[in-house]
Amino acid sequence: MAGDTSALTLILSGDPGLYRIIGLSLIVSLSAVFCAAIIGIPLGALIALTRFRGRDGTIVVLNALMGLPPVVVGLAVYLALSRSGPLGSLGILFTPQAMVIAQTILVTPIIAALARQTLEDLWVEYREELAAMDVGPAARIGTLIWDARFSLMTALLAGFGRAAAEVGAIIVVGGNIDGFTRTMTTAIALETSKGDLPLAIGLGLVLIAIVVIVNALAWAARRAGERYAG
Repeated sequence: MAGDTSALTLILSGDPGLYRIIGLSLIVSLSAVFCAAIIGIPLGALIALTRFRGRDGTIVVLNALMGLPPVVVGLAVYLALSRSGPLGSLGILFTPQAMVIAQTILVTPIIAALARQTLEDLWVEYREELAAMDVGPAARIGTLIWDARFSLMTALLAGFGRAAAEVGAIIVVGGNIDGFTRTMTTAIALETSKGDLPLAIGLGLVLIAIVVIVNALAWAARRAGERYAG
């Protein structure tokens, strides 16, 4: 219980180290979700609305990638960004940018797979109407994404949950450098190993609170949007 009390003290006192870690965690996770959404939603829509050879296999692979091992992704990004790697000239290994890249790779399949399923179901409902109106492929995708925007928020939340809780990939490519690449999850792992339970507990409480608040805000936005849209 002493640890819980100390954790609460750290949160309420506005401890700079704690809030610096929280801020970086949010920046990295939200940036990764944004990048993954830009890639994943159009990709999911394209697979949902088109028929091509190997489509079933593509869907199976996409669904399988939802369970990508974070450490393996971290290793792949590390090798690509290391000095001898193909992207080593960028010089971004052990930076927040590298962490965003690793998390984007992890989150994109989740958003794409969930978006594909959502838009495919909606396509069944809209197909005849859009065909009768002679709507082109790009406009069809745009229409479905817009009409499914509230449902797609669930996919984004699933992606945010994966990004916010991830530790294996970002600790490999970020290095867990104090004041630079240390996030809530990597700090929890480090502080627990060092025996600094108050900070670890404080970060854990904040992480849970952030996930709950983000989901509550998204749920409220979805309900408000649905009422506004009628």
